[in-house]
Amino acid sequence: WIVPRAGGEARRLTSGPGIETDAIFSPDGQWIAFTGEYDGNPDVYIIPTTGGEPHRLTYYPGNDRAIGWTPDSKNVLFQSNRNSYSRFNRLFTVPREGGFCKEVPLPMADQGVYSPDGKHLAYVPLGLQTYAAWKRYRGGTAAAVWIADLADSSVVKVPREKSNDSYPMWVGNRVFFLSDRNGPTTLFAYDTKTAKV
Repeated sequence: WIVPRAGGEARRLTSGPGIETDAIFSPDGQWIAFTGEYDGNPDVYIIPTTGGEPHRLTYYPGNDRAIGWTPDSKNVLFQSNRNSYSRFNRLFTVPREGGFCKEVPLPMADQGVYSPDGKHLAYVPLGLQTYAAWKRYRGGTAAAVWIADLADSSVVKVPREKSNDSYPMWVGNRVFFLSDRNGPTTLFAYDTKTAKV
């Protein structure tokens, strides 16, 4: 469904028989990527923002989940365990028109968002879902936000101490994210210029 930001009448965009989740606007506002479960497992689809028949982009027998776009709106970023040797995910891109998937050069990742220039990626290396409902979890798989330089895969870790950080979003020079570092989960920002939260 789509509705104007100011409110008004909601309009249905898809009417498929399966489950449709993770809807994400492309940066140019022309497309919506989403995860559709039409043929027995989740795959990545897109539709124009005006609606229409979904176009399938991935055909993997496991779970592919749409999580974002490249800044130029030409590729959909998605999460999958397709090249993993164990139970963790990696990030991939697939062209908007369809075709071969390309792996993002990171050993593991669950969520991710590109910087406006496409040279960096803010991401969560381990999946949050296992402990998403556990308040104040501080174990070894607590979620963290890292920032990768895609030229050499070097990583800067967003400063944290005993917290779960997740769902990064890049705006200008800042990466916004959710964190429970002060108690209840709320919004924080990391300034990439000053390296301060």
